[in-house]
Amino acid sequence: MRNSKFHTEVNIPEFREKTGYTKANMFIGSCFTENIGNRMNGLKYEVDINPFGILYNPVSVANALQILIQEKEFTNNELVYADGLYHSFYHHGRFSSINEKETLNKINVRIKHSGKFLRSSDYLFLTFGTSWVYRFKKNGKIVSNCHKIPASEFERERLSIAEIVDLYFQLLTDLKRINEKVRIVFTVSPVRHWKDGAVENQRSKAVLLLAIDELIHKFENGFCNYFPAYEIMMDELRDYRFYAQDMIHISDTAVNLIWEKFEVALIDKESHQISENVLDITKAFEHRPFNKNTKEHLKFVSKILDKTEKLEQNYKFLKLDGEKKYFLKEKLEIEKMIK
Repeated sequence: MRNSKFHTEVNIPEFREKTGYTKANMFIGSCFTENIGNRMNGLKYEVDINPFGILYNPVSVANALQILIQEKEFTNNELVYADGLYHSFYHHGRFSSINEKETLNKINVRIKHSGKFLRSSDYLFLTFGTSWVYRFKKNGKIVSNCHKIPASEFERERLSIAEIVDLYFQLLTDLKRINEKVRIVFTVSPVRHWKDGAVENQRSKAVLLLAIDELIHKFENGFCNYFPAYEIMMDELRDYRFYAQDMIHISDTAVNLIWEKFEVALIDKESHQISENVLDITKAFEHRPFNKNTKEHLKFVSKILDKTEKLEQNYKFLKLDGEKKYFLKEKLEIEKMIK
């Protein structure tokens, strides 16, 4: 029984090039994109996560990229007013506001920042959630978010493999013109769109998987890659204990396990080692003791402050200013209290 296995493992191909602390990483797509992107952000990697908010379908992701490439500036003609708020059909509700100018400002400031970030990014991670889209009847455009506008004002349709491939072949070709070094990593969200039904969800995911596979083969030299997050969840983590209470979204445990595989496959070894030290610092930063004004806690804070400063000295690219200021302030306050 020593060689027995109790689950099958998904083979993850070797990535010729890997990201790390010296690389810039942009994440666009579904909530799974935010799960992984936020992990990297928490470990102080250079990231930009969902500058349009959470996006689910390939057309919405493509629209976001086109806007960033063009560095388009939104005007009031591109907003829609509903339920007391100004919205953009290209953006998540987090950009909506009761004030028109505030909505436009949030949108345009982020586009300016993220457009610049995209042009210097080393990696672009794109996560598709569904191939189903909603088209606004008044202008025929596919929206990223319906913003609770009545369903009768939209038409629902499923994208074809050819539509996705044609759209992205041109889009990624345009992206290469403004950023020759960028590498694309596609993922398909392991979160099931259960409202579509079990069968339609599988058909939808199949369209995404086949479209991505075709795009990878159309481009050469490892420009496009695929990380099998969907397959890991569906096969290795198929048990319902890896799902959240709604039995649809994935649990923190599942995210942790997928992150571990992502880290091994796509992050260089040196950065992986550095991140272990960064994690110690971020955990200490989040820790709030019941009684901080003790010699023991002063010793702990002094040790972490010293570790933070040495880490910054050894790795100039790390940005730990916030943590360093916090630990220094804590140290001075405790010293003052226990004298």
